[in-house]
Amino acid sequence: MAELELIEWIKSRINSEAAKAGGPVILGPGDDAGVVKLAPTTVAAADMLLDGVHFDLHTTPPGLAGRKALAVNLSDLAAMGAVPVCALVSVALPQDGAPSLGRDIMTGILELAQECGVAILGGDTNSWHGKTVIAVTVLGQPLPGKELLLRSGAQPGDWLLVTGALGGSLGPERRGRHLTFSPRLEEAATLHLNFALTSMIDVSDGVATDARHLAKESNVSVWLERNSIPVSSDVAYSNGEDRVMRALCDGEDFELLFTAAPDTARKILQAQPLGGVAVTRIGEVRAGAPGLFWMDGQPVEARGYEHGTVDGR
Repeated sequence: MAELELIEWIKSRINSEAAKAGGPVILGPGDDAGVVKLAPTTVAAADMLLDGVHFDLHTTPPGLAGRKALAVNLSDLAAMGAVPVCALVSVALPQDGAPSLGRDIMTGILELAQECGVAILGGDTNSWHGKTVIAVTVLGQPLPGKELLLRSGAQPGDWLLVTGALGGSLGPERRGRHLTFSPRLEEAATLHLNFALTSMIDVSDGVATDARHLAKESNVSVWLERNSIPVSSDVAYSNGEDRVMRALCDGEDFELLFTAAPDTARKILQAQPLGGVAVTRIGEVRAGAPGLFWMDGQPVEARGYEHGTVDGR
């Protein structure tokens, strides 16, 4: 499929209602640039996903690769307590790839965009002699009447909580839920609108890494309760200690890791306000140099996924 044909195909499938009168999108694809009207505070996130690193098109359906490229960005907005509005999508395709590859990738993106109420504002397509690259930028705005949630707001004495279960995201044959997860947009909004949270981050690189990010940005130490870590049934290891470490280190869970004062945290844990998505207390925040520790005082030595490595994700 030639580039112009792919562009016309994409335009024909973007919901024209996205640019209806009164909506934030004023002009979608078709001109030199899209036009969108956002709140005074605009939230932006961008991710670039590579074939052979974040997905493997030898085993991954292209639609799921496209879906993931948008989903990881929406997860970032969820962790900020933001509402997504629109996205820009750029795709580089191998010249010797199947003509339908770009269409299949965009199908996955468009399906999730419609599900989450996100307008595709524009982007770019190109071809080259390398592997597939999908780059997505999302724009959003704060929830009505709320400030954005940052990694830097955790306070000594706060409890550390997490949504869902952790670990095993790659799943059998490396084709697990890291491709099919649902960004926790509704869950983040429910928590942010109804409870006074102090900080939040999404679990993209694993709690062992992301809790360190939170500790560093808040200038606090984070202490984990080993027996409280919610381990996903997708974790294949049978040994209890191995299972806990996989839950902390596998990454790409895209759950929400957040902090709140003890009284607020107790209310969240009692109410369990997220329907079928459980909230679990896994530790607490203390004063001290940034770091990650077990409750017995031992440092958590393990780390999650670190960018720059190639591990099939």
